[in-house]
Amino acid sequence: MAEKKRDYNSEIKDASDHRYAYNFDFDVMHHYMLKSFMPFFRTGSLLELGSFRGDFTKRIVPYFDDITCVEASDEAIAVAQNELGDSLTFINDVFEDVKLPKRYDNVLLTHVLEHLDDPVGVLKRINDEWLSEGGRLFLVCPNANAPSRQIAVKMGLISHNSAITKAEAEHGHRITYSLDTLERDARLAGLNVVHRSGIFFKALANFQWDRLLQTDIISSEYLEGCYQLGQVYPDLCASIFLMCEAGRAQ
Repeated sequence: MAEKKRDYNSEIKDASDHRYAYNFDFDVMHHYMLKSFMPFFRTGSLLELGSFRGDFTKRIVPYFDDITCVEASDEAIAVAQNELGDSLTFINDVFEDVKLPKRYDNVLLTHVLEHLDDPVGVLKRINDEWLSEGGRLFLVCPNANAPSRQIAVKMGLISHNSAITKAEAEHGHRITYSLDTLERDARLAGLNVVHRSGIFFKALANFQWDRLLQTDIISSEYLEGCYQLGQVYPDLCASIFLMCEAGRAQ
């Protein structure tokens, strides 16, 4: 049976009962992802794989003069181009097929790997073809063991921590990673995992966070506390983070 062709424009659309991305992602997680990355950034070029509508791209523009964005959805990339202009290079293609002209000093793959049909194959392309000598991959995925997911399991809403929910499947998720399985796939691709951590301790679902962020209940100090606690308990974070360098392919 022929495999059904993916509709990347459809996968990024919101539904009546769930969204592709929440304000919590844009306002909180993006801020703390950048804070987690900054100590490890290399001077030089940056490749963002899966730039969506450019929301995170805007945060990294001040730090790099040479940015290339690859995005499978032509609708998303059109929004990003309109927002960010011609100072960046945009490529509308899938990672499995795209031909890139050079290697890059920094490669970002944030909340994207879990969408891929062949995650190890794409990580292998990063390792073998796209990382410069001494270049670094910043790899972030939603965490199967986030307390918010574990609570949902105990509530009977999800069958197990790494389950793919109906909403996640509609948005193109193929796997729900934990630290051990994410590092497994990075190693299978030949990458050298240099640093591992978590981003933001999270006991509430995204829609709950969106409601709270509209009130004065959550302070900036509380958000910073959740971020710092996540450094102590990475397995209890909203997202897991690996910083990798190129290694020998296996």
